[in-house]
Amino acid sequence: MAQAKEVRGPGPRGAGQPRPKVENPGLLLKRIMGEVFQHYLPHCIIVLICIVVSALANVQASLFLKSLIDDYIVPMTQQAAPDFGPLTAALLRVGCIYVVGVLAAWLNARIMVNVTQGTLRNLRTQLFTHMESLPIKYFDQHPHGDIMSVYTNDVDTLRQMLSQSIPQLVSSAITIVSVFASMVMLSWQLTVVTMCMVALMLFCSKKITSMSGKYFIAQQRDLGKVNGYIEEMMEGQKVVKVFTHEQKTLAGFRELNDKLKDSAKQANAYANIIMPVTAQLGNISYAVCALAGAAMAVGGIGGTTLGTVMAFLALNKSFNMPISQVSMQANSIIMALAGAERIFKLMDEPSETDEGYVTLVNAKYDKDDNLVETSDRTGIWAWKHPHHDGTTTYRKLEGDITFTDVDFGYVPEKTVLHDINLYGRPGQKIAFVGSTGAGKTTITNLINRFYDISDGKIRYDGINISKIKKDDLRRSLGIVLQETHLFTGTVMENIRYGRLEATDEECIAAARLANADGFIKRLPDGYNTMLTNDGANLSQGQRQLLAIARAAVADPPVLILDEATSSIDTRTEALVQRGMDGLMYGRTSFVIAHRLSTVRNADCIAVLEQGRIIERGSHDELIAKKGKYYQLYTGNLAEN
Repeated sequence: MAQAKEVRGPGPRGAGQPRPKVENPGLLLKRIMGEVFQHYLPHCIIVLICIVVSALANVQASLFLKSLIDDYIVPMTQQAAPDFGPLTAALLRVGCIYVVGVLAAWLNARIMVNVTQGTLRNLRTQLFTHMESLPIKYFDQHPHGDIMSVYTNDVDTLRQMLSQSIPQLVSSAITIVSVFASMVMLSWQLTVVTMCMVALMLFCSKKITSMSGKYFIAQQRDLGKVNGYIEEMMEGQKVVKVFTHEQKTLAGFRELNDKLKDSAKQANAYANIIMPVTAQLGNISYAVCALAGAAMAVGGIGGTTLGTVMAFLALNKSFNMPISQVSMQANSIIMALAGAERIFKLMDEPSETDEGYVTLVNAKYDKDDNLVETSDRTGIWAWKHPHHDGTTTYRKLEGDITFTDVDFGYVPEKTVLHDINLYGRPGQKIAFVGSTGAGKTTITNLINRFYDISDGKIRYDGINISKIKKDDLRRSLGIVLQETHLFTGTVMENIRYGRLEATDEECIAAARLANADGFIKRLPDGYNTMLTNDGANLSQGQRQLLAIARAAVADPPVLILDEATSSIDTRTEALVQRGMDGLMYGRTSFVIAHRLSTVRNADCIAVLEQGRIIERGSHDELIAKKGKYYQLYTGNLAEN
C-alpha cells in the first residue's frame, strides 16, 4: 500500500534516463502574457512607462558623475574661493531626478501587485471552471493531490514570475539599452572592453541555465507526486493504523521525498551559482575598465577625462547588474514555465462532450389533455424533443430505462461489459448482484453517462440517452453513491444539495422519508448543525442516511443506489430500508447491495459475472434455479 506507484503522477524517471523538458516555452510565455494583457493591458502600459522612467533616472544619475567631476569639482579645486551655488543647483536637479525614479519604481510595484494577483485569480477561476466541466474519468485517472498541486505550487510559481521576474527582465532590458547607448557616447573603446566581458557572462549564464532548467521541471512534477501521496495517505489513515503500516507508508513517502530532494537540489545547485559567477565576472569587468580608463585618461586618448572614467565605471556597474539579474530571473521563468505547462495541460484537457438536445421541462396537461410546457412547478416533468422538421414533441418523464446489446470498456482495447440487455419499467426495482468487479457499478455509471457506451443503445422513456442533455438526464436521477461525500455546511444545506431550490420543509420531509430525522434532531443544533471534514463527526450510517435524504429531496423518477447500505449496521439498515422502500415506491430503482437480503423484494435481479448477465429473474425464481445467485445468497446468509 505504501509503495509509490508510477501512476501517481509525472516525475523523474530514474537515473540515466532523460529528464522532462518544457515543450514550446515561447508559446507558453505568449499564452501567459495573453492572460495578463487580456485584462490588464492599460496597467501594463503604465508599468512599462514607470520602468522606463526609473531606468532613465538611474542612467542620468550615473552620467551626472562626469559633469559633477569635470564641470564642478575639478574647476572648484582651482578656485581660491569656490562658489558652491552651481554645484548645489545641480545636486538639487539630480535629487529631483532620483525622487521621480523612486516614485516610478513604487508605482510600478503597486500596480504589478494588482496585475499579478488579479491574473492569478482569473487563472484559478478558469482552472476551477474547466475542472467542473471535465468528465469523471479524468478524476478517476489522475491523483487528486497532483491536481491540488496545480492550484497551489504551480500557480505560485507564476506569481513569482509575474510580480518579479518579468518586470525585472523588462527593467533590465531597458537599462541595458539605455546604459549601452550612454557608454558608447562616453567612450566606445571602453564599451568594447565591457562587451567582451559581457559576452563571457552571457555564455556562462546560458550554460548554467540550460543545465538547471530540466531539473526545475522535474522538481515541479516530483512535488505534485509527493502531494498526491500525502493526500492518499491522509484519506487512508484509519486503514494505515488498523494494519499498523505506518513504517511502510513512511518508507513510501521517503522514497518520493528523496526524489523531490534530488531534483530540487540539482535545480537549485545550478541556479545558486549563477549570481556569484556573474557577479565576479562583473567585478573583473569593472577592474579591467578601471585600468583601461585610467590609462586612457593619463594618455589623453579619445579625450578621456577623470569624469569620463568615473561615469563610465558607474555605468559599467549599472550594465553588469541587470545582466546578472537576467541570468537569475531566467531560472525563475523556467521554473514558472514548468508550472504553467501543468496549469495549461489541465486547462487544455477536453471538456465533457454533450451532443444532447432533448431537455427536461416542467409540464402540464392542457384542456385537450395534451402535454405542454409550463414555467410553473407542477410535479409533472416531460422530455422536450425538437425534431429536424421544426416540430417539438413532449413525452412524460416516467422512468422507463432499457439496455439493448450494450458493450463498454474503460479503455478501447478492453471490454468490461458484454452484450448487456435489461430493462426497468416505471416503478420497478432492479437489483444487480455479483462478485466484486463483475460490472455492477459500471452499469449504473452508464445510466447517468459518467461514461459512454462502446456499442448498443440505452433508452430512457424510449429516447436514446445520447440525445438527452447530460444535465437534464442527471437531474432526473436520484443517486446515492458508494462513497458518501458531505460538504462543509449545515445538515440542512447538505440535504438541500439534492435540489437547491427546495424549502426547509421539503428537506425535513426528505429526511423523514430516509429515516434520518430522528438522529438529526438529536444533534447539537439539529438541522443547523455544522458539518466539516466530510461529516467526520457523524457515523458512516448517519452519513449515508443524509445522502439518501439528499437523493429524496430531488424527488427523481429513477433511483440509483450503489451499495447504499453496505456500511450500515443491522439496526440502521432496517431504518434505511424502510425509508428506501417508501422512496422507491412508484420509481424505477436500480440497486446494488452486498447484503442480498435487501434485494429479495426486487422485481428483477440481474446476476453479473465478468461483465455479463448470466442469470436474471425474481428472488424465488433464481433460488429455484440453484445457480450463481443461489450460491451468492446462501453464502451471504452464512456470513451474516
